[in-house]
Amino acid sequence: MTARIQVKIKARAKRSAITGSVGDAIKIEVAAPPLEGRANAEVVRLVAELAGVSRSKVRIIMGETNPLKLIEVDGIDREELIRRLHET
Repeated sequence: MTARIQVKIKARAKRSAITGSVGDAIKIEVAAPPLEGRANAEVVRLVAELAGVSRSKVRIIMGETNPLKLIEVDGIDREELIRRLHET
């Protein structure tokens, strides 16, 4: 089972966290800057941690250089992933 979600990223925040929703996208703020893939790496780390899966199961499949991204997470269904992300 694989879940896909759309996320909207804000880099250089005070801390990394899920901060709500924007339309169908989950809003994520990350403390890392958008340089050399650091913000993307922090998004992957945060989603994996909150979803309870390893980082290797989380991939950015669209939007590497865009604040709006499509993320795929293996080992969890979409409803459960959304529930876990919004629990924070």
